[in-house]
Amino acid sequence: MKKDISQSEDIKLMVDEFYGKVQRNPLIGPIFIGVIKDRWPEHLEKMYKFWGSILLAENTYNGRPFPPHAQMPLQQEHFEAWLGLFLQTVDDHFEGAIADEAKMRAQNMASMFFHKIEYIHQHPNQRTI
Repeated sequence: MKKDISQSEDIKLMVDEFYGKVQRNPLIGPIFIGVIKDRWPEHLEKMYKFWGSILLAENTYNGRPFPPHAQMPLQQEHFEAWLGLFLQTVDDHFEGAIADEAKMRAQNMASMFFHKIEYIHQHPNQRTI
């Protein structure tokens, strides 16, 4: 039986497994690798704080997650791949209320980011970030 996400070690496992899948994915891997380059430890640490703050109320993340994505060449298929990998990662390792919340938050984030990027592309002269 799988356990729920309940501690920092669970967040670390989720993030590490997810970004390992991202890096190996032929569609989104090259985009992430191209942007992050050799700063993976820094990025992963930021993601531990982000997800820990959202799911475990650790309040360690301070930042704005959307702006780094705003100029990336992302389409609907990229968000679908990202979300599929995220959901698979959570389902592979966890089950329970917080795992369900992680998946819901990821779905909401993927949808919001996609719509904001689409808006930026359709209205290039407006400041939206």
